[in-house]
This record gives sequence, C-alpha cells and structure tokens, in this order.
Amino acid sequence: MVRAGSGKTLTARRKRTRKLTKGFRLSRHNLYRQSIVTLIRARVFAFRDRKAKKRQFRRLWIVRINAACRMRGLRYSEFMYGLQLAMVALDRKSLSETAIHDPSTFDKLVELAKKHLPPPQAKKPKPTEEKPAEKK
Repeated sequence: MVRAGSGKTLTARRKRTRKLTKGFRLSRHNLYRQSIVTLIRARVFAFRDRKAKKRQFRRLWIVRINAACRMRGLRYSEFMYGLQLAMVALDRKSLSETAIHDPSTFDKLVELAKKHLPPPQAKKPKPTEEKPAEKK
C-alpha cells in the first residue's frame, strides 16, 4: 500500500521550509522543491562565508595598520616585530582601531616598536665572481 504524502506533519514541514525561504526571488520561495535546493545552497554559502569573513577582516586590519605605520616611517612587519619584542600583546583589530581613532596613542606604539627593533646592519658588498674561461 502506498504511503500517504499529505498529512499534517508534511504540511507543517513544508510550511516551515517556506518560512525559511522568505525573501528569496521568484519561485524559490514558494515552490517546495526549489525552496529546498535553494535553502541548502544558502546554508552552504553561510557556513563558508562565516569563515571567509574572519579572513577578510584580518586583511582589512592589516592594511589599515600598514598604512598608519608607513605614514610614521615604519613597515608593518617591522612594527609587529617591534611590538613582539616589546612584549605588547595587542591584536590587529585593536591596533587598527587605535590607528584610526587615537593617532597619538598609535604614535607612542610606533615609537615603542622602533625602540625595541634591533639596529639595522650594514650590508656587506658582494664579492665579484670570476667567470671560468670558456673552452673553444
């Protein structure tokens, strides 16, 4: 005997799915089979982009810190290394916010990082290499 496909539980489940797809365009919100496919896809994107969002914000903070450091005569990598040597444990988000909203404090952080950086070493001249005689 064939199973019934239209009971209260089935109707409730479809109603719940349609409620989740509210705002989707065209038939993706009111045709059940399309709404299921679209909902699965939307949840995959949501899961993926929660991770991507963290990466994008970190990149943004690094760009902001780098720009603020270069205005003060220091590269981002040197700044972070100097802070690490100075035992300053500020994350990139707070450093970025400080650079934007409190430039005087950021100036002090840059000076602290510069102070803790090792002195630059003089580059040694490269020895000239003699070419071996060519055989004819």
